Amino acid sequence: MRLVCWYKRRWVLFLIYFFLGTTVLYSLSHVLETNLETIQCYRIKTEETLPDISEVEPRKGQSIFFHETSCRSYQKGKIVIESRQACAVESTARLNPNFDIYLLYSSPGIIKYDGDESDRLLHTLMSYKNVYIMHLDFKNYTKGTPVESLYSSGQIENSLHVVSHASDVLRYLTLWKYGGIYMDLDVVLLKSIEDLKSNFAAIESNNVVASGVLSFEPTGNGHKMVEDCLNDLKVRFDGKLWANNGPGVITRLLKSMCTSINTTEEIMNVDCGGFTLLPPSSFYPVPWQKWWMYFDEKFLETVANFTQDSFAIHTWNKLSHERHIPLDSNVPYLNIARKNCPNVIEACDKVF
Repeated sequence: MRLVCWYKRRWVLFLIYFFLGTTVLYSLSHVLETNLETIQCYRIKTEETLPDISEVEPRKGQSIFFHETSCRSYQKGKIVIESRQACAVESTARLNPNFDIYLLYSSPGIIKYDGDESDRLLHTLMSYKNVYIMHLDFKNYTKGTPVESLYSSGQIENSLHVVSHASDVLRYLTLWKYGGIYMDLDVVLLKSIEDLKSNFAAIESNNVVASGVLSFEPTGNGHKMVEDCLNDLKVRFDGKLWANNGPGVITRLLKSMCTSINTTEEIMNVDCGGFTLLPPSSFYPVPWQKWWMYFDEKFLETVANFTQDSFAIHTWNKLSHERHIPLDSNVPYLNIARKNCPNVIEACDKVF
């Protein structure tokens, strides 16, 4: 009996050490993965790069902007794109023919056709007359702006979430420069947003306004609001907190403008300085806690019901990027993509 108890204790101890060790290794791998993110490619200077956004003047208030901020987009001297990113751009271009769509790369590189999937995807996007694929020089882009010091001092580059935080800064800065609409590259647009009023965002949860889709008019009150966002970033930028510099900024702005309001749902029911706050169903019909529903055939009807009044879906790429979808499956995400970015799906090799 004692021998049996001794073995049981040894087995329990083994399980405890195993799970503790697994947790430590997972945490360590997460830290290492986070620290492997880099924006060093921003500093690469080469004559072979896309035309720079500074060389043109986007139509103010009539443009939609996407930012590709990772250095994974720069391979062997050329820019690359993933199928889901391309789907975001195509769905937006198809449904908003009167708007100019800008895909801005912070990495250098040129469009070079070698026949691989990425090349076909870029070729698909360039077939749309309202799509412009351009370079953005981060240093020059931030120079003379309220957030110049965030880059020049190294605060962004030393962030624990450097690629995400670079994107956070750019979305507000671009809307400050040009006005219009910013959208994340992990959305699929379901219907036109051309007729939406300027100055809008959508609720993510009861206490958070999401920053995955943002709109500010180029002048007047809209420009003042997005400038307040930049000034907030200048003072409150935090390289340790993932959400502080994106949704945190727009949430703080709206709560400061509507001082008697404590929750985002309450803001929806008042005139908050001319800013329109849309319900979660408009752009975030499936919350991030249930991101996996987009990747499971069992939820095809459920997602269809959730999205029937939506302008777009947001697929929470930070959580879902490793979930590859075979092209012969019928999961909600792929089903939506077939309808709204059909040419991108046609250009894919085996998975989406």
